[in-house]
Order: sequence, then structure tokens, then C-alpha cells
Amino acid sequence: MIIWLASYPKSGNTLLRSILASYFYSNDGLLKFENLYKITQFPLSEQFMSLGVDIDNDREVFKNFINAQKLINQEKGKIRFFKTHSSLCRVYDYNFTDLNNTLGAIYIVRDPRNVVTSVAHHYNLSVDEATETMIDKNRFMQKTTKNLRVFIGSWNFSYNSWKNLKDQKKYLLIKYEDLVTKKKTVLLKVFKFLGSLGMKFDLDMIKLNKVIKNTEFEKMKIKEQNEIFFEAVADKEGKRKNFFNLGPKNDWRRLLDEKNRDKLEQNFKKEMIELGYL
Repeated sequence: MIIWLASYPKSGNTLLRSILASYFYSNDGLLKFENLYKITQFPLSEQFMSLGVDIDNDREVFKNFINAQKLINQEKGKIRFFKTHSSLCRVYDYNFTDLNNTLGAIYIVRDPRNVVTSVAHHYNLSVDEATETMIDKNRFMQKTTKNLRVFIGSWNFSYNSWKNLKDQKKYLLIKYEDLVTKKKTVLLKVFKFLGSLGMKFDLDMIKLNKVIKNTEFEKMKIKEQNEIFFEAVADKEGKRKNFFNLGPKNDWRRLLDEKNRDKLEQNFKKEMIELGYL
């Protein structure tokens, strides 16, 4: 069964993946990119090609989301984490997932005023363009050579959509800001949630403390500088950009202009108040 690590892009998904991969897929609690890649993304081209799906046909891809998940879940009793930026919704009259294939979801949310500058950096956009992207209710994530298209919608649509699992007690919300400043407290909630879903493990606090230390942002940034991180993207000139760019130093109070700040706050006022961002 699948446990989704869901988020709007540039909201801290990679940090959570790094932590979980270091804990569950290493013996020593050290961060290794090869372990991080074990928590892969959905949907990927390879997950659909084995089904004979035309990956250039959006409708056929969306139609087969659940079939691809059934294939992933063929090994009974196995629990797997998957990262996704898809909203939990119905597109082309097909659902992204269902309760037969989803064990639960952890949704990572981040202050949109900080997300916007990360989106601009990662996708080679101006901050004005990134703001418009985030408020676009009809936004799809574009297909790449590896990743297939998903429907994201706006920042608040993504956040609200995954709450649909809340009534089934299959949903945990964590804030990126808390994951940075109160890491151990948040992770204990995460591991408690995983246990409630039926995941079997003994919590090793010594190992967890090592994981916490080794997934500090500056250490991850240095690791990227010394190794190739395949999830980094290229700039307009084709030069690979830092994936781990500003992290906690990405402070909207210092970086975001008043016009785009006001636009984000006006569009997302309800959710930002709910989350304590306003």
C-alpha cells in the first residue's frame, strides 16, 4: 500500500523524504542520495509504460493512475512511500487514487510567501510569474522526460484537496517551518501516524537523532555541492542550479515585494489564517 508524501512544489517534500529515507533505508542514519531516490515520485513514465499506456496522451495517463497504483501494490503487505505534487482530485473524470491503494498521506505545507521565491528559482520564473502560477486554479504540472503530468491547481486547492482523507484518519498535516525548527517534535508525530496506519517498526531514538543531525539544511547543501543531485534542474543557460538554495533563509519579509505579497495574502487569506501564517 502507498503512503503519499504530498505537497505543493517547493514546500519541503524533499526534506521529509530525506529524513524518512535516512531512517528506514540506512543502517547508520546518514543521508545518502541513493537512499533518498528510493522514495520516488508518482506518476513516472516507467510506471505506465509497463501497462502499455500511451504516456503522451493525458487522458489515458489519468485514466490509468489507479491501475498503475494497483501494479505498485501487487506485493501484498508491502508499504511504500511515494512523493507527489498532484492534488487529490478528479480530472478527466478519473480519480488520482482511492482507498484501495492509499494507506495514508502526509501533506507538507509551507507559507506561500516563501514558496513563491523557491518556485521562481526552481522553474526559472520571475516572482510575478511564480505568483500567477500559484494562484492559477487550472494549473497542471508539466510533463518531463521522467515525470508525467498531474493536476496541481492553486496553492490553496492543493492544500485543501488532501484534507479529504482526514475523516478516514489517513491524513497528517505538517508545516515545513515546524519541520525545520521543531524537527524532533514533528517527526515523533510522523512516526506515531505511520504506526497508526499499521506500519511495523521499533522507533530507535539514537538513530533518529542521527537522522535529525544529518538532514540539517546546511549539511544537505554541502552534500549537493560535493555530489551530483539528480533532482536539481538547469537554468536557462543549461547550467545546473542548486536544489538546496536558501532553505530557512528564504524569508519573504526580506525577499518578497509588496505587490506579490499582497496578491498571495488576498488569494489565500482563509487558508493562511487557518495555518497561522496570517
